[in-house]
Amino acid sequence: MYKVIILPLAKNDIKEAALWYNKQQARLGKRFTAEVREKVHFIRQNPNAVNIRYNSVRTAVLDLFPFMVHYTVDEVKKTIIVSAVLHTSRNPDMWKKR
Repeated sequence: MYKVIILPLAKNDIKEAALWYNKQQARLGKRFTAEVREKVHFIRQNPNAVNIRYNSVRTAVLDLFPFMVHYTVDEVKKTIIVSAVLHTSRNPDMWKKR
């Protein structure tokens, strides 16, 4: 199984979205972070299950929330690097600045 590294900016993406969802409805942020964890677990088991979207970056869409997990796969080190967790309506070029 692959090792997962979630970069600090991606962790911040998750935290900000969870805080926003909690303001909308109690505990909704917790549901959001649980879904992110589930998707990262899926990616960890199936790193090549989704197509490459930008250069070597793959994007996996969450099931319930309109967010995508942006990640790369290092086959040599058996590592997945999550670089962003962004809302689908945000500019997709945003992750390139990271």
